[in-house]
Amino acid sequence: MSEISIEVENLGKKYSIAPQARYQRVSELLQNSLKRVLHRSVCRAKPSESKRSVSNGAFWALSDVSFDVKEGEILGIIGRNGAGKSTLLKILSRITEPTSGRFGLRGRVSSLLEVGTGFHPELTGRENIFLNGAVLGMTRREISRKFDEIVSFAVVEDFLDTRVKYYSNGMHVRLGFSVAAHLDPEILIVDEVLAVGDGAFQRKCLGKMKDVTSCGRTVLFVSHNMGAIQRLCTSALLLEKGCIAKHGDTQSVVDTYIDAIVPTGGFDSIEQQVNDLPGDPLFELIDVRIEQCKKQSLYISNGNPTDLIVKFRILEQVKGLRIWFDVYDPSDTLIFRSFHDDLDSIPSVMNPGDYLVTGTIPSNVFGPVGYRIQLHAGLVGGRHCMPPVSMALQVTNDSSIGQVYPHTKFAGRVMSPMQWRPVQNI
Repeated sequence: MSEISIEVENLGKKYSIAPQARYQRVSELLQNSLKRVLHRSVCRAKPSESKRSVSNGAFWALSDVSFDVKEGEILGIIGRNGAGKSTLLKILSRITEPTSGRFGLRGRVSSLLEVGTGFHPELTGRENIFLNGAVLGMTRREISRKFDEIVSFAVVEDFLDTRVKYYSNGMHVRLGFSVAAHLDPEILIVDEVLAVGDGAFQRKCLGKMKDVTSCGRTVLFVSHNMGAIQRLCTSALLLEKGCIAKHGDTQSVVDTYIDAIVPTGGFDSIEQQVNDLPGDPLFELIDVRIEQCKKQSLYISNGNPTDLIVKFRILEQVKGLRIWFDVYDPSDTLIFRSFHDDLDSIPSVMNPGDYLVTGTIPSNVFGPVGYRIQLHAGLVGGRHCMPPVSMALQVTNDSSIGQVYPHTKFAGRVMSPMQWRPVQNI
């Protein structure tokens, strides 16, 4: 039976939101000191404040958080920005003290909470590896034994004797993660720093975290990438406003989180986003909408084609303007990207004026789940003309597949039917 590796009980963290201080006269300082003494004597007789209180200059980033993690488990921690994820990891990494509650960790802890954590900018990569290892409690002999593996994993062989203040963000992350993962911690804590690395490095990191747990070690992993959470984690914890909203099976927790954010997508309405776009000397977005059967809606059926319609204005003659859509599934994995000029080999020239372009997604492509669609505009080989505009799209099952198998839960994100030949005797 696995032992408990991490035990958290009624953990809370309160921050003071104090007004900005101003210079005071000596007489004011004496008066305020007397007021504080009198205030403390009165406060002792008052009942304790509610942990959810945000008044009186106090804000609870975490409140009554309790959970256990067994040895060899990978716990994914998810939630919106500001839910308390990073605060929880900082407490468990002993970077900050909790205001209330307690926690217990069995074994050595290695944390990677932000780019370059624990690195001294004036030291070289080589020196920082030994410094980090020493901070984690490793002997010089132990670090030397792992040194070649750390360097090879981080792919920084050519920059080992360069001071890390000259490293790029990607190099910081690669070296930081490599040190944290290779120095045999019993508990590995990783925040959303992997978003800085490229796709190949992220896959390598996920594989390394799998290897760590196969040796009986424990991983806490914070990420906004639901695909990575689903592939990697044995269980998950959802935080909302500093409290635990759900804890348990990974898929169930992720589904709860996605259901909460899909109706609005976690972003402003399309109209608000269009109105808030910064100005561009060449391009102005007028409108973007999703239509099915000539009706505008963010709730569509997968049994009919779907039109993505963009209306925009060209302010000066421009060559090579591209409009494109990215479609993401509920795990925030990019399903496909499509450009309005996919069939054009030569960039077109557009004169000033208003334009309308429509892209059509055929029926029986979307599975009956929620999606995020992003609209982009930019120049071929050049800059973007605007920040992406995001839309949440909810798809219901009304296709021929759903009619043939009405009681079968569709499993998958894309449901384009295969072409089958008749059964033959052979």
